Amino acid sequence: MSAVPETPAAPSRPTVTEREARQVAEAAREQDWRKPSFAKELFLGRFRPDLIHPHPLPADEDVRRGEEFLAKLRDFCETRVDGALIEREARIPDEVINGLKELGALGMKIDIKYGGLGLTQVYYNKALALVGSASPAIGALLSAHQSIGVPQPLKIFGTREQKETFLPRCARTDISAFLLTEPDVGSDPARLATTAVPEGDDYVLDGVKLWTTNGVVADLLVVMARVPRSEGHRGGITAFVVEADSEGVTVENRNAFMGLRGLENGVTRFHRVRVPASHRIGEEGQGLKIALTTLNTGRLSLPAMCVGAGKWCLKIAREWSAEREQWGKPVALHEAVGSKIAFIAAATFALEAVVDLSSQMADEDRNDIRIEAALAKLYGSEMAWLMADELVQIRGGRGFETADSLRARGERAVPAEQMLRDLRINRIFEGSTEIMHLLIAREAVDAHLSVAGDLIDPDKSLGDKARAGASAGAFYARWLPRLVAGPGQLPGSYGEFKHGIDLSPHLRYVERTSRKLARSTFYAMSRWQGRMETKQGFLGRIVDIGAELFAMSAACVRAELLRSRGDHGREAYQLADAFCHQARLRVEELFGRLWSNTDDLDRKVVKNVLGGSYTWLEDGVIDPSDDGPWIADATPGPSTRENARRPIR
Repeated sequence: MSAVPETPAAPSRPTVTEREARQVAEAAREQDWRKPSFAKELFLGRFRPDLIHPHPLPADEDVRRGEEFLAKLRDFCETRVDGALIEREARIPDEVINGLKELGALGMKIDIKYGGLGLTQVYYNKALALVGSASPAIGALLSAHQSIGVPQPLKIFGTREQKETFLPRCARTDISAFLLTEPDVGSDPARLATTAVPEGDDYVLDGVKLWTTNGVVADLLVVMARVPRSEGHRGGITAFVVEADSEGVTVENRNAFMGLRGLENGVTRFHRVRVPASHRIGEEGQGLKIALTTLNTGRLSLPAMCVGAGKWCLKIAREWSAEREQWGKPVALHEAVGSKIAFIAAATFALEAVVDLSSQMADEDRNDIRIEAALAKLYGSEMAWLMADELVQIRGGRGFETADSLRARGERAVPAEQMLRDLRINRIFEGSTEIMHLLIAREAVDAHLSVAGDLIDPDKSLGDKARAGASAGAFYARWLPRLVAGPGQLPGSYGEFKHGIDLSPHLRYVERTSRKLARSTFYAMSRWQGRMETKQGFLGRIVDIGAELFAMSAACVRAELLRSRGDHGREAYQLADAFCHQARLRVEELFGRLWSNTDDLDRKVVKNVLGGSYTWLEDGVIDPSDDGPWIADATPGPSTRENARRPIR
């Protein structure tokens, strides 16, 4: 093996074509569907309520342990967490983090045999919603540590020795972080530049990672790096567990953001960092697959905290709108404000239904929930942002005013503007809304690509296309007739959801609309074929329709569960009914925009913008930005900056 030079030369960042980038992403996908998926079937026009109804429930012992921990966590948050202080000082106090360690909060999802609490996904998410309402920064710290940090990938892909070595530390003392993004690499990992060069029994890491949530305080890191192909090494993007205090690891900056001010997020440089081969997770080249598989359930933590945000928005909207009077009556009774409150209430109910259903399916492991989890993340981040925005509008000028300012002049310190700022990142974290649209769309059309992929692939031979054509013809001959009629056209279908308030029409709508969605997707593939992947506006609307249908289904199933248990059943039916009516309006608008939109015109305008045709429109303003580079230099080498790492002890 060749030696690694003392000072690496300037890197040759991988140059990849659009097609090569897609091939890397495709290779990282979980290719097979070995278990049923409610959401996948929904996109194919097959409404399968049997996969979600009756609503799955946790075991009694899981409930007991989960509720016991929630009670302890609530007491801790109420007595030891000062969210306003964290916001002012932009830092979670060490004593709070140490208190969370003592409580076992670092090990909520870690198996009891490794010193963790062994909570289910359902109760882990309930805990994140609770602690995130006290301080979103704490919620982000715990989520990044357990959902995408060291514990989750080791749980799925780690060796017995790795689990025994690292999981007890993660359960009680050590904070972990996940490092994938680089200054010039976001959602295109094919261009990943951080390298891990084999040298003896070690790998030597060089590179720079950006936006390392928990990276400033982390003890353990999951690092994605590219192993060069060589004799005995297949190479490719690979995952490693790295000790954060290793020689050559430098946190060069603690980043600051518009929200989540207590977030310990930084820039981390690796210079000739030696990592034992025994710390590699999985095989060489499996890094992206490990990351995507980890996110299948890891993504559920973010919408769980969005549920907590929705509940808080509802509480404040209710209390304020009953107190504030305008023109002789509470503002809640004015339709313009009341409609906003109704939206917040219905959306919160539906979002909790989506998260709880997806989480319980994850715990049962009977279904493949990769699409459900992705939809929960997409839908949760978008709906929570809208709810917080509506709350600020309901509060008026007080919604725009900071909690400290409100307190200083003698009013209740309601941090509505902070909630808006804190929630904004969720539309970017763990896959932006735009990337989630593409990711979900790829999974949603998987069945089509499986039978017709070669037919629309320009690089395939005529023989391959002929075989694909025959296969596709057989598939569509069976599939298309099933999209013509279904239970959604029968008035008595889903009658078990009629109890005073009748939810069965909504489920019949979901069934009919699922078939319409599948027909629209088929028509689009027939029309655009290989160009389908470029129609991102169309694909985004297809996914958004599927998200609304999934949420409608989850809301109805949850309402029936609560009714059957005598737990606010009538009120739950009211909320589910309201949500479904609201969602149906959004779905019809989205269908209208599938074929009547400005996508083509927008593309022309964008080309002109980039070509400089409209620079005259920018006249008359001053740009307050400085003249620094758009993307910071990430050339490997020794750090020239002071280490900003701050371990919690």
